[in-house]
Amino acid sequence: MEYWDIYDSNKKRTGRTMERNDWNMAPGDYHLTVLGVITSPTGSFLITKRREDKEWAPGAWEVTGGGVKAGETSVQAVKREAREETGLGMEGVLLEYMGDYRSDNPAEKNNYYVDIYHLTIDFSEKDVHLQKDETADFAVVDLDRIRDLGNAGQFLHYERLLPVLERIHAGFSD
Repeated sequence: MEYWDIYDSNKKRTGRTMERNDWNMAPGDYHLTVLGVITSPTGSFLITKRREDKEWAPGAWEVTGGGVKAGETSVQAVKREAREETGLGMEGVLLEYMGDYRSDNPAEKNNYYVDIYHLTIDFSEKDVHLQKDETADFAVVDLDRIRDLGNAGQFLHYERLLPVLERIHAGFSD
């Protein structure tokens, strides 16, 4: 059984936990998730495609991410998720915190914070080993390809990630 810490409206741990994906959160309670935007040192983005049998957003493209386990920091979680989902080693990774956002969903009883990180990893396509129960495919793409997928409604968190993706891209263009 996996547990997640419960956070308050100020993104502070409450000392309570919840079972993973137990969408029965009280108002003012939040869990924490992470998104990791992986780029190569030249600025190409590594994205993955969700399996078609996933309950939520089957077949959509995304950046790596997932829930922060109880007792884990968001930095530990984003490295773990990136390693699990892509098979890439985290040695020598350049990690930059890019910001966060909060989502309140009282009707769904699923309130959460998302910490967004940029991970620069020196990798080649042969280094990528997908987590088979999570991902069906991957691609190494430029920002224009992500924009195409996002505008077609095929890229998760696109509206919230686009400003971050553009900042990352601009850092490679300078």
